[in-house]
Formats: sequence, structure tokens, C-alpha cells
Amino acid sequence: MHKSIEVDEKIFQDAVKFYGTNLNIPPLASKIYAYLIFDFEKVGITFDEFVEVLSASKSSVSTSISLLLNSQLIIDHNKIDERKRYFFINDEHMKIRFEKILQKLQDELKLLDDLNNFRKVHDEHYNEKLSIYKALLNKNISNIQESINKL
Repeated sequence: MHKSIEVDEKIFQDAVKFYGTNLNIPPLASKIYAYLIFDFEKVGITFDEFVEVLSASKSSVSTSISLLLNSQLIIDHNKIDERKRYFFINDEHMKIRFEKILQKLQDELKLLDDLNNFRKVHDEHYNEKLSIYKALLNKNISNIQESINKL
């Protein structure tokens, strides 16, 4: 069996590290995700190709694929004339990623408001910093929401 896609080793390693950290996924899941990024022509990658190319056990690949599917980072399709499943990057992955970031920012803003409302001590310096920070959060929330709407 041969690789169905061409991969640049340096970019692949950079992607594995970046996505592992930023998506908070285990190393093998990050390798699978990074590998799929190189599928520019959307040919799809089979389970067996992941096992071979990444030199990983079938059970480990299966676990990682399940995690990525459940996280909606990848999708799978069966081609009409084959039993094999083909895996692809979810085209909605950018939108999903930014929706998660947006939710975290909104959650933080709510928490800050709840804490500030509970706070018994009045501190002008703290209030000023909090106000600046909340303005930054709100600006980012607005920018991200605008971008999500375009995606």
C-alpha cells in the first residue's frame, strides 16, 4: 500500500505539536488530524493507511479516530462501491473551533460579572482593570462572532 497523499515532514511535525496543544488531543489523534490536513484534494484516508503510515496499532488508531469523530474534528464517508470508511477533515472545523473559543470567552465574562456582583470590597483600581479586561473580551467576542457568521 502506498500513501494516498504527499506530506511535508516538517510541516506535519509542526501541525502535530500545534493541534495537540490547541485542540487538547492526545499525540496519535493529533497525528491523524495533522495527516488529514494534507488531504488537499479530499481523496479521504482509510483506517488501514493510518495504521501503516503512523506505525500505530489498530486499537490505538480506532480510539483516536473515535475521539476525533466525537469532537467533530473529522468526518467519515463510505464510498458506494466499497466497505472501507474514508476519513476527512470536517469542513466545519474552523467554525466549530471558534464557536468553542467564543463560548469560553462568554463563560469567562459571565463568571467575572458574577464574581464582581458578589464582591463586597470596593476597589477603584480593580474595577478599572476589570472594565478594560471586559471591554477586551467583548471586542473579541464581537470579532469572533462576526467571523463565525462569515464561515
